[in-house]
Amino acid sequence: MREDKHYFFCGIGGSGMLPLATLMYDLGHTVAGSDRALDQGRTTQKFQSLRDKGIRLFPQDGSGISRANQILVASAAVEEGVPDVVAAQKAGAERITRAGLLADLFNAAPEAIAVGGTSGKSTTTGMLGWILHRAGRAPTIFNGAVMKNFVSPDNPFASAVAGGPDLFVSEVDESDGSIALFKPRIAVLNNIAFDHKPLAELRALFHDFANGAEIAIINIDNDETAAIAREIPSDKVVTFGIGDARADLSADNLVPEPEGMLFEVTEKASGSVVPVTLRVPGGHNVENALAALAAARATGLSLESAVECLKQFMGIKRRLDVVGTSNGVTVIDDFAHNPDKITATLATLHEFTGRLLIMFQPHGFGPLRLMEQAFVDCFTRGLQSQDVLTMPEPVYFGGTVERTVSSADIIKQICVAGCEAYAFADRAACGDKLIELARKGDRIVIMGARDDTLSQFASELLDKISK
Repeated sequence: MREDKHYFFCGIGGSGMLPLATLMYDLGHTVAGSDRALDQGRTTQKFQSLRDKGIRLFPQDGSGISRANQILVASAAVEEGVPDVVAAQKAGAERITRAGLLADLFNAAPEAIAVGGTSGKSTTTGMLGWILHRAGRAPTIFNGAVMKNFVSPDNPFASAVAGGPDLFVSEVDESDGSIALFKPRIAVLNNIAFDHKPLAELRALFHDFANGAEIAIINIDNDETAAIAREIPSDKVVTFGIGDARADLSADNLVPEPEGMLFEVTEKASGSVVPVTLRVPGGHNVENALAALAAARATGLSLESAVECLKQFMGIKRRLDVVGTSNGVTVIDDFAHNPDKITATLATLHEFTGRLLIMFQPHGFGPLRLMEQAFVDCFTRGLQSQDVLTMPEPVYFGGTVERTVSSADIIKQICVAGCEAYAFADRAACGDKLIELARKGDRIVIMGARDDTLSQFASELLDKISK
């Protein structure tokens, strides 16, 4: 670790940057940063929390980098013309990627556990981190989302925890290929579905990820990950699945509840059957729980102890988060942004009565173009006859982008399939439509990623409904 140098994070408010910046600060380093959202006056609470910790913030104009002993931490996607990058080059400051810095920290831990997959990474990481924390193992935890159990007045954006140096639990990202930098002793693989990259490329990345670990914990409910489980040496594979007697850890007798799940977990090797109470809803969270329990078992924790700790897991922010209910209308804030996550959210919400009034804000024009047909398919399959979908144009905060596919293109195809759906130029108009339609018993669902202001938008809708 570069103990004598200072870290400057370009884009410090990002979901991957903020936890790493706070983690580096909590580990004793000097940290500063900049962010375009800060300059634009967005998500001010997040930036104030960084200042409150002692992290100095600068405009994203290069003024924060002036010395060669600073280290610029920037995403590989940050363009060369960004003023912070130009200033670092001029000053002779080293530039590293966020993923590279995180991988250096992670790989130094003797017990390194990486959680990968298209969906469920943040929740599984939060579950496992909480289990190990409650068990007194003092894990260092890195997550791309806020873990409710670790939130406090001093740490309102708790997406990282600085524990001891020996046990490190981290979410790892396949979207930029950086998953290849991580060398876990235990690799958790939740699922593989079409998202940021073509399936063929994802298969190769996740195969190498699982095969490179001493222990690979793999979901056999997912066809893609089940195939990987068959391809790597069986003596290193631990499998999990719902209602599958072949799995090393299986879940049975699932009972959905509005804000949780009940089920039984069976461990094939010991024959143990333990009842589990989850405080987060949905069958997909049962899979996440199995993954976390299997990983906890791989560290030597008993199944009974792991289950007891898991009962206290409160969830991840923006994962089916109930903002509140007013005049009989419930507003829900959710991170669903790819077809797999959207499908899981719709299925979970449809376990219970109540029409869904949805606003889905795509997280970029690129993903919209890449997954156009998959978005159409997941909504036409997942929406029920009384549900209503609205879509604004994708979120855009600057930079070069190709706009060949719009939200209107998606909505047009969904309407052709017989669903009620509307495209609007901006989300304010979507909100107006949802409020116009809302009646007692409805649930308004705000879906999307890469835009922290979505939570604020959801809260504002609830306020308008109450008035």
